[in-house]
Amino acid sequence: MKLGTFMMPLHPPGRNPTETLREDRMAILHADALGYAEAFVGEHVTDLAENVTSCLMFLASLAHDTRQIVLGSGTINLPNTHPAAVAAQVAMLDHILEGRFIMGISPGGLMSDAEVFGSLDKDRNAMFVEAINMVLDIWAGEAPYDLKGEFFNVSTRRTMIPEIGQGAILRPYQRPHPRIVGTAVAPYSKGVTEMAKRGWQPISANFLLPEWVATHWPKYVEGRRAVGARPSTSEWRVAKSIFVADDEATARRYGLSPEGPYHFYFRQLVRKLVGAGGRANLFKLDQAQPDSEITPDYVTNRLVIAGTVDSVVDQLLAFRETVGEFGTLLYACHDWLDPHLGRRSMQLMAEEVMPRVNAAIAASQRSVA
Repeated sequence: MKLGTFMMPLHPPGRNPTETLREDRMAILHADALGYAEAFVGEHVTDLAENVTSCLMFLASLAHDTRQIVLGSGTINLPNTHPAAVAAQVAMLDHILEGRFIMGISPGGLMSDAEVFGSLDKDRNAMFVEAINMVLDIWAGEAPYDLKGEFFNVSTRRTMIPEIGQGAILRPYQRPHPRIVGTAVAPYSKGVTEMAKRGWQPISANFLLPEWVATHWPKYVEGRRAVGARPSTSEWRVAKSIFVADDEATARRYGLSPEGPYHFYFRQLVRKLVGAGGRANLFKLDQAQPDSEITPDYVTNRLVIAGTVDSVVDQLLAFRETVGEFGTLLYACHDWLDPHLGRRSMQLMAEEVMPRVNAAIAASQRSVA
C-alpha cells in the first residue's frame, strides 16, 4: 500500500493567509522529502478557512521545489470555470511537471462557491459532465474548435490563424491526457460506478464512516466490469485523518480534544454538512439517529485515527479490515497548530507506521497463500 497526502486545506479563518499558504507548501515539501507518493490539494473561492482558491496555481508553486512526489488537483471544481481555461491550464501544469500530475475533478460541493459563480440553481452535475467532456474533446480534437453545449461553448473558428498557431489550445504532456480521479463523498456512490466506466479512479473522502467507505469498492468493480475492464485495488485511494505522536497523551490532546486542529476540522465540516448541507447521513450508520447527536466530539472520535506508532498501526489495520484492500492511503493534512507535532506526525507515518502496516499486510497474505 502506497502513502500519499490530501489537503483541503482547512485553517481557522482568523489565521494569516500568508502564513497558512506557506504552511501548506511546507507540508507538501515535507511529504516529498519523506517519500510520500502523491499529494492532492483542494480549492474553494468563497471560504476564508479554505484559502487555496486555485489548486492548479498552488501546485505550480511547488513544481520546481519538489522532486519525486506526484501532485494532484483535489479537485478542480469544473462548474466554476470555463472548459477552455481548464484544458489550457491543466495542459500547461502537466508540461511544467513533465507528467508528474494527476487531474482530480468534481462538481464542487461548497454552496457559496456555486452561488458566487451563478450555478446555485443549475444542475451542477450536468455542468460537470459537460465541462469534462469538452476538456477531453479539446485535447483529442484539432483547432479550430466548435463545441456547443447547454452551459458552455468553445470555438476559435472565426479567429484562428493556423500558420502562426493562433486559435489552438495546448495539449497535455501526458497522452492522451493525465490520469483522472474523482472524490467519492457519499455511501454507495453511483458516481464511483460512472467514474469507473470512464477509466477514472476514486478517492474515498476522509470524512466518511469506514462502513460507508467500504461501499465504494463494489461500485467501482461494477463500473469497470460494465465496460469489460478488470478492476484493481491499486486504483483505489482512501483518505483518512491520522495523527501519530510519540506518546498517547499528546495524541489525544492534539488529535482528539476540542483544543486540537482535528477537532476544529470536524467542527467546520459538521457545520457545513450537517447544519447547512443536509448531509448528516454521512456520519450515521443508523439513519434514525437524531441529527442532534452528530456533534464535533462524536464525529472526531469516530473518524480520526490518533495514537502512538503502535496504536496507529493497529487502528489502520482494523480500518483496512473494515473497508477492504486499497492501493493508496492518503494522509489528510490538517492545520499545523503546532508545526513540530504536524511534521513529526507525517514523519512517524512515513518512517514507522507504513513500513509496519505493509509488513503486516504482506505477512497476512503469505499466511493465506
